Amino acid sequence: MNKIKMSTPLVEMDGDEMTRILWQMIKDELLLPYMDLKTEYYDLGLEHRNATDDQVTIDAAEATKKYQVAVKCATITPNAARVEEYKLKKMWKSPNGTIRALLDGTVFRTPILVKGIEPAVKNWKKPITLARHAYGDVYKNTEMQIPGPGKVELVYTAADGSQKKELVHQFDGPGVVQGMHNLDSSIESFARSCLDFGLSTGQDVWFATKDTISKQYDHHFKDIFQKVYEEEFCEKFEKANIEYFYTLIDDAVARVMKAEGGFIWACKNYDGDVMSDMVSSAYGSLAMMTSVLVSPQGYYEYEAAHGTVQRHYYRHLKGEETSTNPVATIFAWTGALAKRGELDQNEELSAFARKLEKATLQTIEEGKMTGDLAAMTTIPNPTILNSRAFIQAIAANMQ
Repeated sequence: MNKIKMSTPLVEMDGDEMTRILWQMIKDELLLPYMDLKTEYYDLGLEHRNATDDQVTIDAAEATKKYQVAVKCATITPNAARVEEYKLKKMWKSPNGTIRALLDGTVFRTPILVKGIEPAVKNWKKPITLARHAYGDVYKNTEMQIPGPGKVELVYTAADGSQKKELVHQFDGPGVVQGMHNLDSSIESFARSCLDFGLSTGQDVWFATKDTISKQYDHHFKDIFQKVYEEEFCEKFEKANIEYFYTLIDDAVARVMKAEGGFIWACKNYDGDVMSDMVSSAYGSLAMMTSVLVSPQGYYEYEAAHGTVQRHYYRHLKGEETSTNPVATIFAWTGALAKRGELDQNEELSAFARKLEKATLQTIEEGKMTGDLAAMTTIPNPTILNSRAFIQAIAANMQ
């Protein structure tokens, strides 16, 4: 069999723990037998990030700007326990946050629908895509422990030296304070990406914040979204017979639960983080959700929506068998390969990506699946496979 050729490499970002193990299995069993896989490799495993003072994460983001398409394995964002476990120099920031800030993109997360895995919300018939702003807010915050009584102020010093101050709080005792920011240019890019995505997929776009409480910060997001919509998208949306609207996030949550799906729900950074976990769990599993970072400059970074599956990794290290679901990681690869094929006008590569997705879903619909899916499937008498056996079953369907 002649292997599929690639003219331009993908940026490949390796990761941590169990997903790193699955990453290699997917390459060995599902990709390398069929193609001359061409990647520019970056090891974003926590130990290598620590050894390079996290420069490798920045290098990977810059390479994505060069090659336009990247695929990323799940990575650890260290907490205090991880600093001790891995003997880190410092508590490195989220690699996803670093990459998103450098690429200035929007993260679109969409559930992977398959027969036999029914959403917990019975009226959800179509996918709900979460569009998450990928810059700023709590992910670029500054925090401070307050040891005792005193005053905390928000101070802006203009280029000409003039100042503007707002009292944050007059502390009577110990506490904690947090400062966060965002940029008009990034919010505009976020709005544009969401509305573009709505047009390209023919879906309504909802945007939700809490501007009744955050009368400056959240309201600024609302105003910029409305301005971009009215100036650039209003007529296009009307022509496409789709809708953009703003609503409070608590109202959006209530409406989402009663909707049938088939729309894009745009959220600020933290809201999108939380709501995508809620939506993915209701559709079945984070392991059944795609995630792609789309930049207005035309950069694409594909990854799974879930973490590194730490618990399974520790079992794996003990030599125990695990049934870790690799579907979202497979779809990260297929999304990146399909986009690479589209940009390079390599239809053979794009067609391969679609076939691999079809083979993956077919395997589940035949009743062969990992333990997490077997626990929720409506397919009678499913066969529970370990991770490698499940990937090999997909390979058999590819053949």
